[in-house]
Amino acid sequence: MRAQDSATDSSAIAVSGGPTPGRDDTPVAPASAAPTSSGPASPTSASPAPSATGTVLAALGVAAFSLTFPATAWALTGLGPWSVTTCRVVLAALIAGGALAALRVPVPDRRHWPGLLVVTAGVVVGFPLLTTLALQTSTTAHAAVVVGLLPLTTAAFSTVRTGVRPSRLFWAAALAGAAVVIAFAVQQSGGAPTTGDLYLFGALLMCAAGYTEGGRLAGHMPGWQVIGWALVGCLPLSVPGAVLALSAEDVHLGGRAVAGLLWLAVGSQFVGMVVWYRGMAAIGVTRASQLQLAQPLLTLVWSVLLLGETLTPAAPIAAVAVLVCIGVTQRARVPAGVVRASSPGRTRKSETPEGADRLPEAVDRNHSPARANQDNQP
Repeated sequence: MRAQDSATDSSAIAVSGGPTPGRDDTPVAPASAAPTSSGPASPTSASPAPSATGTVLAALGVAAFSLTFPATAWALTGLGPWSVTTCRVVLAALIAGGALAALRVPVPDRRHWPGLLVVTAGVVVGFPLLTTLALQTSTTAHAAVVVGLLPLTTAAFSTVRTGVRPSRLFWAAALAGAAVVIAFAVQQSGGAPTTGDLYLFGALLMCAAGYTEGGRLAGHMPGWQVIGWALVGCLPLSVPGAVLALSAEDVHLGGRAVAGLLWLAVGSQFVGMVVWYRGMAAIGVTRASQLQLAQPLLTLVWSVLLLGETLTPAAPIAAVAVLVCIGVTQRARVPAGVVRASSPGRTRKSETPEGADRLPEAVDRNHSPARANQDNQP
């Protein structure tokens, strides 16, 4: 049994989506049902529906995240940076903890705790705190540089973590999209570095690590449980931190400050993460990360509508260029890992490169497969 658990872990880490050599967890049709070159498609063929659904879920997560910087700017009108960070974590943890308790979700297996710690450090504490500190001196347009670089950084972390090697076309389109976003964001901020740049780049690295590890864990449990346990696990630090921050910083709550804080806690910190991790579990960390190329442009649109910032004529040109790059990255194939044919001379269609960058639906002792447990939704 221990050897079987180890093999399951290895298959969950392989973002390429192919089964671990020497192990085959996918039901195989009988030999009599094997497709021929002219016959109908096999029942084991990969369905395009999960990929389309995963793309929509990841896109909804990006839309939620695009409001994070404007909402932070609103929250800072009535709270200090440490109060904003700790209060948003406490509020989101209360929502997540209530859902976990109501559905009686079991505590994750101990082997998942290190991954949850990375998620907590990256997306629960690190990114919110560092970007909030940066927005005290940087505009939302300048902070969008971080989001423009995030897809490439996430893809790099995923490559190191899983050993997946995306195609050259994929990297070329990703680099082109990132270059467009960076050039546009820098042009919006006047091209001059700010004192918040170190905070922003630190936030970039921590968030990419949290996204990569969270996407891997979403192959073991539903995405909302990944971020839920990360938030709940941070409560022993976030509650005392919120008390200290509120007593040390000036608090002048107004309508915008409250609205901004509520969105950060509910939209960005919990709901956005839920759909984002579920999307990554369906289409893969690398491809999902490329959808974030559109996030800086969405953030700039919200900055105009909510903060009154002025948008230059370069915006529509950059938007079209980024959308083209996203389309190329979504169609570029990610090479599959080493796969084992279910029988000599036959490889299942579900093991083709087109589905290769999806996270497998691993099974562990305490949790059912990710999609099989979707009834445990908040």
